[in-house]
Amino acid sequence: MEMSSKENTCFFSNNTILPVDRSSFKSESSTSKEKQPCCGGIKIFLGALSFVYFAKALSGSYLKSTITQIERRFDIPSSLVGVIDGSFEIGNLLIIILVSYFGAKLHRPRIIGAGCLIMSAGTFLIAMPQFFMGRYRYERFSSTINSTVNISPCLQDKSQTPLSALEKSQAKINAGCEKEAGSSMWIYVLLGNLLRGIGETPIQPLGITYIDDYAIEENAALYIGCVQTVAIIGPIFGFLLGSLCAKLYVDIGFVDLDSVTITPKDVQWVGAWWLGYLIAGVISVLAGIPFWFLPKHLPKPESRKDSSTSSEHSKFIIEDNKDQCKSYQQKTKIAEMAKDFFPSLKNLFGNPVYILYLCASISQFNSLFGMVTYKPKYIEQQYGQTSSKSNFVIGLINIPAVAFGIFSGGLIMKKFRIGVLGATKLSLGSSFFGYLLLLSLFAMGCENSDVAGLTVSYHGTKQMSDYEQALFSECNAGCSCSKNDWDPICGENGVTYVSACLAGCQASNGSGKNTVFFNCSCVGIFESSQSSSAVVGPCQKGNECPKMFLYFLVISVITSYTLSVGGTPGYILLLRCIKPHLKSFALGIYTLAIRVLAGIPAPVYFGIAIDTTCLKWGSKRCGGRGACRLYDSGALRYVYLGLTLMLGTVSIFFSVAVLWVLRKRSSPPDETLSANGERGTCGTKSRKDNFANSDCLIQSTYWPEKETRL
Repeated sequence: MEMSSKENTCFFSNNTILPVDRSSFKSESSTSKEKQPCCGGIKIFLGALSFVYFAKALSGSYLKSTITQIERRFDIPSSLVGVIDGSFEIGNLLIIILVSYFGAKLHRPRIIGAGCLIMSAGTFLIAMPQFFMGRYRYERFSSTINSTVNISPCLQDKSQTPLSALEKSQAKINAGCEKEAGSSMWIYVLLGNLLRGIGETPIQPLGITYIDDYAIEENAALYIGCVQTVAIIGPIFGFLLGSLCAKLYVDIGFVDLDSVTITPKDVQWVGAWWLGYLIAGVISVLAGIPFWFLPKHLPKPESRKDSSTSSEHSKFIIEDNKDQCKSYQQKTKIAEMAKDFFPSLKNLFGNPVYILYLCASISQFNSLFGMVTYKPKYIEQQYGQTSSKSNFVIGLINIPAVAFGIFSGGLIMKKFRIGVLGATKLSLGSSFFGYLLLLSLFAMGCENSDVAGLTVSYHGTKQMSDYEQALFSECNAGCSCSKNDWDPICGENGVTYVSACLAGCQASNGSGKNTVFFNCSCVGIFESSQSSSAVVGPCQKGNECPKMFLYFLVISVITSYTLSVGGTPGYILLLRCIKPHLKSFALGIYTLAIRVLAGIPAPVYFGIAIDTTCLKWGSKRCGGRGACRLYDSGALRYVYLGLTLMLGTVSIFFSVAVLWVLRKRSSPPDETLSANGERGTCGTKSRKDNFANSDCLIQSTYWPEKETRL
């Protein structure tokens, strides 16, 4: 009885489709009017989606550019910053399946608009701690803080101990110290990023499939390439905004800037990280406005109006009438949609090409997420650059190369009419040569800065082990110094000392940034020393470092372009290896897997690995370990690049497996593969006679009409 009712439903549904088609044919006189709304509608949506991609990419990249600023402002290690960065992906994880599956059957543009509002609220929340925390405090010897009394840095007599140092020791046992430090305010940054992730969820799966559904199929790849290219422009402005804000002091507008005694070159410097989030939040609000006025559906292009010749049906196995009736009903109840969930999930995971490509993407995005998240930190620590310059270089040089690479991939796909097999080869080739170029960066690093007691001994020889104990030497034995302080000075011998006290300095002259220390006993005993004076701030990296930094930039740009060329071909492979009615769901599962298995863990374990290369940890005012002040350059280079290259190699192996499966399933002209992987043969005549209900596909020489044969 149930079967008969379902068959009647399908029969009724199939019969009701015909009048709709006939009515569309009857209105051929108004086709010129329909064409304009179609083309204009999809282009308006394309422009709106591009702006949203720009907004979300800007705020996301700005977060990457403020990683070191957040780490210093809240005095937390890189591993915890990685957790904050990964909270964005956790937000995606919470609702990605629901949005991608049910959202495809609801009003997609309005769901995207609502997501923009949520995304902007999260961005504003990230900036809020700045207005609730106290002013930023950094470590400085009291005589450098515009004092008229010059106190000896080497405190031989405890009666000379400055009041600020006594207050600091008492603060460690003060019950209200933790509240004063605002040590847990980073939770607001985490929650704001989590909310950002929730708001961003519908943009990719619903936006891309909306374009693929209503765009002319010859233009689908180009449109997707345009959206992704505009999305890359967002990070350009995001990193440039990060560069600008990093130059501004964190408490700008709240303190007298003349009283600030540190410069952007100092590792304790914190820029106005919060300012960019306010700007990004406003842009996200503006980006969501157009979607509230866009229709749920757009008119189909002429090439897609006839269901029997639809581009989707020319690429995929036509479902039987029963499945078509169930999948393409316009008004489906939530319960019926939920009933289809697990069969759809089983269908996706039964597709070997989809699974293998998913594994390849997870491995590659692990390497890319980790590399991009800590790239500003790597440039700062490896090449001695400021946060502002690191962000400027990434935004102005690397990101445009990525944008050009993604656009080139889409253009190559369209111009040379590359099929699915060719797209797989192009994606694999770009990954292989990109990671091969990345291998050369191992030779383009800088040596450790000479820091007495950490990287070299006080006599100039290379440092051995147990860094903390080595901070003390005979030259500063008579001084009452703390090993937890980080207030570096640069000696005349080119060696950096952790503090003026540990350098054994007996006197100082001047104030603020112009303070000069004299009679520094540890500076005088160094082999190359000619005097015993020192100035505020660390010494610069070696003479070879600027040249290495230039080489690094050149190879980095070429690598970014090469890896990005495979972006659009990979997207096309993903869209064409699945059934048409599962596109939104497949993209949602794909995004979910990338978020869970790459976006969340990669910044965390990259951060943990980077923390292992730290030579000198800062200490919080209330006790406990703070942010890292100095890294081992060699160890940092091998950990950062080694993890990236290892994960990229795993991705290449999975990509080779995808290519192998596709080639294995390639068949003679009269043999095709169905969407569930079953082989079948069909003559040309039977294809023509039974096209609408056949299990065979029509082959074509160029990719827009070429079936996946999967």
